[in-house]
Amino acid sequence: MASISSAPEQSDSLKAFGAALKVFRERALLTQEQLAERLNYSIASVASIEQGRRMPTAHFIERAEESLDSFGVLRAVARHVSRRPGLAAWFRLWAQLEATAVSLCTYECRVVPGLLQTEAYARAVMLNVPPPPTEEELEERITARMERQELLTRRPPIVFSFIVDESVLLRHTGGEEVTRELLDHLISRAELWNVELQIMPLRQPHHAGSDGPMQLLETPDNRWLGYSEGQQTGQLITGPKDVSLMQMRYAKMRSQALSPADSAELLKRMRGAL
Repeated sequence: MASISSAPEQSDSLKAFGAALKVFRERALLTQEQLAERLNYSIASVASIEQGRRMPTAHFIERAEESLDSFGVLRAVARHVSRRPGLAAWFRLWAQLEATAVSLCTYECRVVPGLLQTEAYARAVMLNVPPPPTEEELEERITARMERQELLTRRPPIVFSFIVDESVLLRHTGGEEVTRELLDHLISRAELWNVELQIMPLRQPHHAGSDGPMQLLETPDNRWLGYSEGQQTGQLITGPKDVSLMQMRYAKMRSQALSPADSAELLKRMRGAL
């Protein structure tokens, strides 16, 4: 088990992309504000990317390439952007494995899984846990979390299973408005054909997940791996017996949680009550 600092790294490749973006923006005689409006991104996002502090998403790269007519230069430079800011050091390997996964199973009893969070909910979660991040660290973490969500619509697709404790939603992290938006988001995500979302009811005397959160992942060669995370640590689990045990527990939880249809109805009732 590793315990490693999650401090942000410096990246020459990010700075190079930002410099190229600035050159083509100025060539087009656009201010940051004008480019942000044209790309439908915030001014802060454009500024952070130009300064090499924020990872550009694939969507941003394509919009900028087309809008600035940069002759393919932005796409070429983007291929060398290797930094993954905002990810805890112990989570980076799992994030790399996620990117090529065939299927991914996640059980959470602390917070809504990062792949299902809204930006407002993610911000509330990050600001709740001491020590408070700097503004730069916060933006990097949120960007990394939102970028990971592109996995939900990746091609070839990943098959997702999520089990979330009802108590996580009843906590109303971030307040009522954040919770309303989160519930709407969860309802829409659960409608994706490759996403199965189940809620573990608050009253469930038989709960196979008492040992805490877990993730399971199937690789392209159909191997299964596990991941467990705690305070400032993360553990990649590769032993066949250990992974088999996690699969057994997860399968049991799927039978104990509400069905996907009943889970969707519960989410709608919770949303209606706010």
